[in-house]
Amino acid sequence: MAQVLKKPKKTCKDRNCPFHGELPIRGRVLEGTVVSAKMNKTVIVQRDYLHYVPKYKRYERRRSRIPSHNPPCINAKEGDRVKIAECRPISKTVSFVVIERLEEK
Repeated sequence: MAQVLKKPKKTCKDRNCPFHGELPIRGRVLEGTVVSAKMNKTVIVQRDYLHYVPKYKRYERRRSRIPSHNPPCINAKEGDRVKIAECRPISKTVSFVVIERLEEK
């Protein structure tokens, strides 16, 4: 299942950019919303999903917040819907990178 990535129009000199640097992408590709963009080149992406509870035969809402590297060529802001992909660990908490901005706020 090889995915074709859309190259951004801007360029950057970031080593950890999957398009202009040397960061390989592997594993999961997820979608979510940027809820925090206060760190340097890092954003927090929130994913909302439903989890089934068999005892009550119902679903409960859950969310996960995933720290992701934000390359300068994509530059996602708070409120944007983004696509993130798994990569090698970039820091203690960051193992995902933003690969596409789906819709801007």
